[in-house]
Amino acid sequence: MDLIVSPNGEAVFGAGRYRCAVGRGGIRTDKREGDGASPAGRFRLLDVLYRPDRTAAPATSLPVARLGDTDGWCDDPAHPDYNRKVALPHPARCERLWRDDRLYDIVVATDHNTGPAVPGAGSAIFVHVAGGPDYPPTEGCIAFGPQDLRDILAAWTAADRLVIAKG
Repeated sequence: MDLIVSPNGEAVFGAGRYRCAVGRGGIRTDKREGDGASPAGRFRLLDVLYRPDRTAAPATSLPVARLGDTDGWCDDPAHPDYNRKVALPHPARCERLWRDDRLYDIVVATDHNTGPAVPGAGSAIFVHVAGGPDYPPTEGCIAFGPQDLRDILAAWTAADRLVIAKG
């Protein structure tokens, strides 16, 4: 079954309908680093990370790991670690995963631009917690309410895919 995300901030997964946020740059087929867009396409969910000081591990068939305060994600297209989880401090530009806000209390890595990563084609495309009840746009990720994200992860199977639809 696919989790289908539409540009209007709605998602369908099986019989469930969910509100979600997409990138501030909309949904694009030509995703580039820093454009704020969510990439159109069909993606696997890879790993779930969570903040153990704020929430319990979500129930899911996906691999789950605790976030640590030195976890980061490399978003520097010029570095060999581009679009990979790294330990901080790191010599390249990286996003800190241990955030002060609650966005990454539960964060799921996707396989967008992996195997191997193409420099500049976009990094850190995650599924994570929405930035508030008004679902503000993301920097390119897909975001759900915390309970909706837990419900989706609990029902997720290895055959399921995230489909970000252009329109």
